[in-house]
Amino acid sequence: MSLRVILRILGLLLMLFSLTMLPPTLISLWFRDGVWSAYISGIAISVATGLLLYLPNRRSQKELRIRDGFIIAAMFWTVLALFGSLPLMLFGEGSLSVTDAVFESFSGLTTTGATVITGIDFLPESILYYRQQLQWLGGMGIVVLAVAILPTLGVGGMALYRTEIPGPLKDSKLTPRITETAKALWYIYATLTLACMVAYMLAGMSWFDALSHSFSTIANGGFSTYDASIGYFDSATIEMICVAFMLISAFSFSLHFIAWREKSLMHYFHDSEARFLMLFLLALATVTVLSLWLTDTYDTLRGLRHGVFQVVSVATTAGFSVADFSMWPGALPFLLFVAAFVGGCSGSTGGGMKVIRIILILKQGMREIMRLIHPNAVIAVKVGKVSVPDSIAQAVWGFFSVYVLLFFLMLVGVMATGVDQVTAWSTVGSALNNLGPALGEASTHYGDMPTLAKWILVLAMLLGRLEIFTVLVLFTPAFWRR
Repeated sequence: MSLRVILRILGLLLMLFSLTMLPPTLISLWFRDGVWSAYISGIAISVATGLLLYLPNRRSQKELRIRDGFIIAAMFWTVLALFGSLPLMLFGEGSLSVTDAVFESFSGLTTTGATVITGIDFLPESILYYRQQLQWLGGMGIVVLAVAILPTLGVGGMALYRTEIPGPLKDSKLTPRITETAKALWYIYATLTLACMVAYMLAGMSWFDALSHSFSTIANGGFSTYDASIGYFDSATIEMICVAFMLISAFSFSLHFIAWREKSLMHYFHDSEARFLMLFLLALATVTVLSLWLTDTYDTLRGLRHGVFQVVSVATTAGFSVADFSMWPGALPFLLFVAAFVGGCSGSTGGGMKVIRIILILKQGMREIMRLIHPNAVIAVKVGKVSVPDSIAQAVWGFFSVYVLLFFLMLVGVMATGVDQVTAWSTVGSALNNLGPALGEASTHYGDMPTLAKWILVLAMLLGRLEIFTVLVLFTPAFWRR
């Protein structure tokens, strides 16, 4: 293990991350909200720590191995989220405690969107912007991690299923072409963000709200500059723009890369994961809208608007809201919340278990039923025209088993802090799926959760974002043996 190389890379990353505090500094000076000193302090502390890590190890140039990749992937999010919490602790009146600032920062960078803050409308403009920027940076980091890095470590949804993707996205090992991949993804991500911002402005948002919400929409994050989220604008046009870009961001960025290069949209309809997600959302939206109509919860138009919006927002793990769906009748709150466990496609900014894993679990279940009928038959699991090796099937079941076990352990842990069962179940599920909204006592915010419960949820956010195994492997004795 190349510890000195790892420390050098973390030092560089931390110094680069400090530059992301410059835009909110300029926003603070523009709006004269008096918070600029918090960002300067954050920059100074981050740069100083980065230099302490970098300078003693600056001559270490060993080639990275897979084991180093696991440490860097886990430390990348942990270290940056911890230092990202500094401005939230230091901005003066109304600043957050250490626990709340770390929670908010992790929630932003992992694109979870859960918040401990009340009175968001009254926060300084630069803090509002900074929260949104954290999600945007986290969303891009997720895409690069999922498409370019985690597959090389043998974990992540993209490692489980590869369509015939030409070009740099087909690489399966750490090579210089990862730079090419990351650059292409950045272009796509930035273009989508700009398009979303322009659409929001044309629909009536101010430039500040449009920029802020485009950041969290493309990241499928869910942070907003208002307590009422997207519902603040009460605009069907804005809601439909949000739905469109949440869907785009829930599809694999590999597909966006192909569409951009080949100037064709047909790949979206040929891809098994994308098709499943579209059909799943259509079925869920139909059930939700009909339920809202039949129970007279809303009139016809508002039922359609709110039903479709909340289905897409929750199922893609974006977490925006136009209504308090936890108060909807019957099983709808539970049904929508469970949909978040499916999440987005592999290589997207969406959370959850990922669509490809759900497809493989369903197909394996059908195979076992067929084996009962035809015990001697050799039945292959196929995704599209691709036969899935048994090793991948075992990896999916391994992921699912560990996922359920961790969910149970963290659920018990949160309940042990005194939280009721519904709130504990939904907050752990929301954090592990990087969703944001919850049910019960946390349906509006997480601010009243016990301190220990918040730290458990921070761990859940990190585990969910890094596909669980990337973090758990660090706690195995075999990982640290020479």
